[in-house]
Amino acid sequence: MASTATESDQKKKPRPTYTPGPYSAKLTPEDHRELLLQLYLARYFDVRLIKEKKRGRLRGTLYSSHNQEAIIVGSLFGLKPEDWISPIHRDMPAFFMKDLRSGWRNPDRMGMTVQEVCAQVWGRATSPGRARDNWSHIGSKAKHIIHSTSMLAGTIPAACGVVYADRMNGGDAVCLTFNGEGSTAQGVFHEAINFAAVHKLPVVTVIENNQWAYGTPAELEYSLEDFARRADGYGIPGLIADGQNVFDVYDKISEAVEWARAGKGPSIVECKTFRAYGHGDHDDDRAAKYRPADEVEEGRSRDPIAVMKKLMVEFGTLKPDEAKEFMAEGKGASEVTNDDFPPQVVDYLSEGVEFAVNSPEPAAEEGGMWVFKEGH
Repeated sequence: MASTATESDQKKKPRPTYTPGPYSAKLTPEDHRELLLQLYLARYFDVRLIKEKKRGRLRGTLYSSHNQEAIIVGSLFGLKPEDWISPIHRDMPAFFMKDLRSGWRNPDRMGMTVQEVCAQVWGRATSPGRARDNWSHIGSKAKHIIHSTSMLAGTIPAACGVVYADRMNGGDAVCLTFNGEGSTAQGVFHEAINFAAVHKLPVVTVIENNQWAYGTPAELEYSLEDFARRADGYGIPGLIADGQNVFDVYDKISEAVEWARAGKGPSIVECKTFRAYGHGDHDDDRAAKYRPADEVEEGRSRDPIAVMKKLMVEFGTLKPDEAKEFMAEGKGASEVTNDDFPPQVVDYLSEGVEFAVNSPEPAAEEGGMWVFKEGH
């Protein structure tokens, strides 16, 4: 029997490169577009700051999240506003992207403003830290963001305490902690995960496996291929996500969050990705020597924005012509321009940058503030 036209078309239609999971399958076309915009926003934050430093308008060390944006966006997208997050230095956009679905300029949303975060980067008096640090050592109890520190994995026990207290007060908040794969070798990582497992605390530990712990390659960090297997010794789930695919990150994090919120305890989600640049911009030249050029090229070959666009075209939520409108993917900070990003992304972040640039530095008299208890 001859095939009908419909059957013939179906046979010719290529198979999708990714089958949506149970959570991403429920996302709407509007959700898809918001996710893509947020990927652009996280990328633009990164490249804009690099450009500002080269222009001489910014000092201090920058820690790039370039090529790892799908982890930030996919992890945050499914959280409730009252959930907690514990970002690290490579997740700087997370501070202002938390609860972004409630409205980018909504003053009541459960996330910092882009102005606050940019002021922190610029070390201004309008920053949460009032210029005591120019990067991620900030937090907000009101916005449910645990203060970031340089002691990687050191925020996991703090996360345990936060959600333990929340449970005792009748809440159901979950906390996401972000950690590089190198931090899993720290003793505090294991102590905290064990404590969370014993007490079934709703802590989801996100391992951003970008293949390098500063200058140490992953094969010299751990004897197994998957860092998610760290979970096995504690009897908790260890999930693996494609860190370049925002849908897969969203699915795996949502699964872990649902598990935690149901009272079943913690889990580990390993997101496999690749660090585009050095550990920080102070390490860029050195990283070009300790990492082979072909490895860097391969690691950056699956740009999260490009992966997202391709899948949206396959899902029918983005037209092929639309996918060619803003081509930020595959370009470094020196190559990309504002025209490679949607105007609303450029405008939003520019508000934060200009606020920071035009904010005053704190007075010298503030040098002793918060060092000693006032009045004693």
